Amino acid sequence: MNVLVINAGSSSIKYQVIRMPSERVLCTGSVERIGFKDAALHYETDTVKKKSILEIQNHKTGFQKIAEFLLDPEIGVIKDTGEIEVVGHRVVHGGNSFSDTTLITKEVKERIKELSVLAPLHNPLNLEGILLAENIFPEAKQIAVFDTAFHQSLPLKAKKYALPDEFYSKYGIQVYGFHGTSHKYVSEKAIDYLQNTKARIISLHLGNGCSMTAIKNGQSLDHSLGFTPSNGLIMGSRSGDIDHSIIFYLVDTLGYTLADIDRMLIKKSGMLGLTGYSDLRDIQAAAEKGDTDCQLALEMNAYRIKKYIGAYAAALNGLDAIVFTAGIGEHSSLIRKMVCTQMEYLGIQLDNAKNESRSDSIFEINTDSSQVKILVIPTNEELEIAKQAFEIVKNR
Repeated sequence: MNVLVINAGSSSIKYQVIRMPSERVLCTGSVERIGFKDAALHYETDTVKKKSILEIQNHKTGFQKIAEFLLDPEIGVIKDTGEIEVVGHRVVHGGNSFSDTTLITKEVKERIKELSVLAPLHNPLNLEGILLAENIFPEAKQIAVFDTAFHQSLPLKAKKYALPDEFYSKYGIQVYGFHGTSHKYVSEKAIDYLQNTKARIISLHLGNGCSMTAIKNGQSLDHSLGFTPSNGLIMGSRSGDIDHSIIFYLVDTLGYTLADIDRMLIKKSGMLGLTGYSDLRDIQAAAEKGDTDCQLALEMNAYRIKKYIGAYAAALNGLDAIVFTAGIGEHSSLIRKMVCTQMEYLGIQLDNAKNESRSDSIFEINTDSSQVKILVIPTNEELEIAKQAFEIVKNR
């Protein structure tokens, strides 16, 4: 069967049509820089490779453009919408309602909408993708794969906040974790590569949204994002960790409203707030030209990651490998270098020449004498989503 995978991020949409169970990719592509005048639409098959630069103001327009390519009489991979039998959707926040891949029903959509308050940059877009897909591909089964599912294995000591107990037991306020589909995929690839099912791994998913996971025995044991995908590392427009008292200071002393602060911390902070740019490629280019704000932002970004590596190495009682993945992790040799420099104490030694190399598959960038493997593993959330969606439909 043909599975269309939709992976909507805060500023992008990735998509693939995958023939299952052979896992043959019929087409792949993405819409990047949504909301900008120079958004990029990519579409690729075995015989066609297209890139269009155009203004895509919102995700709805992005979804419509994707559908146009899939159905194009000359370069499309389907002749009519009925050829898509399953649509697998990445959904960021499942709360405690969803611990596994789920067939989408009216009740599921309602719950995803309710959980949007916990993932305001993502769940509304994920739900929009579901609704659009239902209209465009009405015969297909719609399947939700939740980012939070992989982190169900977090031990209580890692997922519970030091708040009065009722906030956990009654209201479900806890660490949920995110990017779980990506962390699951690359950690399984790393385990196979290392030939060690008990490997102690730190997975770094670095993109416009960023997170890190401490993994042992193939299970998530700690994670940098929490109740919502807002804390932890410095991200494209999200602040990451801050002192929560800053919020009260902004309200009580500077006169900000809570809505203003929420919008500022999620959409106007992070690398955007530090530099005026949210795309790391723009920041690196400006830093190379001497922009001191961009140079400092890169240093802050790498420094935060290094602190988490140290914490997770302690939590794992050692370290066998660190894994870089996602847009920044896979493509920014500069960030990898800044993160892995002066980490010899933990047995991490970067090979600068290897770090500048590129590959479409897993590759090492550590020195031969490094005690810790440094791996770059291209994530494939879309394939992971297709596999899980196919299993749900196959077994019904």
